[in-house]
Amino acid sequence: YKMTSVKYVKDLTVVELRNLIREIVEDALEDLEASLGEKYLKSIEEARKDYRDGRITPLEGCFNV
Repeated sequence: YKMTSVKYVKDLTVVELRNLIREIVEDALEDLEASLGEKYLKSIEEARKDYRDGRITPLEGCFNV
């Protein structure tokens, strides 16, 4: 459910508000599920190891700032 013209909660119908809440909750549950997955946890572990071992590029180096 995507809103295009409605900008305020007061402008939503009950059905639109219910659909919006449902979408937000479903998205949050999907994010939580992904964050608890083995693949995600392994990627965090690898990123922390890369950081400890100095295999990172500072943000300034990425954008030549």
